[in-house]
Amino acid sequence: MLDYRFPTALQMVLSVAMAEQLGKRSTSAILAYGLEANPSFIRKLMVPLTRDGIIVSTLGRTGSIHLGRPAAEITLRDIYTSVIEDKKLWASRPDVAPRCLVSANLCWYFKSIAEQAEEASLKVLETRTVADALNELKKHDTSNCEPLPDLEIAELCKKDR
Repeated sequence: MLDYRFPTALQMVLSVAMAEQLGKRSTSAILAYGLEANPSFIRKLMVPLTRDGIIVSTLGRTGSIHLGRPAAEITLRDIYTSVIEDKKLWASRPDVAPRCLVSANLCWYFKSIAEQAEEASLKVLETRTVADALNELKKHDTSNCEPLPDLEIAELCKKDR
């Protein structure tokens, strides 16, 4: 089963960073609309991101979501470890009955490969910040899309139908 927590959380944090750069407001409803995700999934991901100081949220009618620290100080590893917590990148099969050389040794062998792969992935994520990612997206953008989705326009379009 694919796990979409990290890419969704990354898109959330990048969207909040973009909104801050543009002086716009971010809310869970705006994020859910922009990510085409269930608002409850967005709120569920906000819990660890808030706990770890990656985002901060203010409540109320004029409430909004902001970065918890400067974009240049939030690494992609921070986001990954926040939302994935202690789930491993790859899970080995439960211990299999030792019926041959392969089945008797594959568990420890696979675990060692998985640990090395995860550490390599974390090292890559550690070298990139939210600021770096946002700059890279802007630099390579060919979409001609607006920087942020406009939830108010979308809501008006729904009412006109």
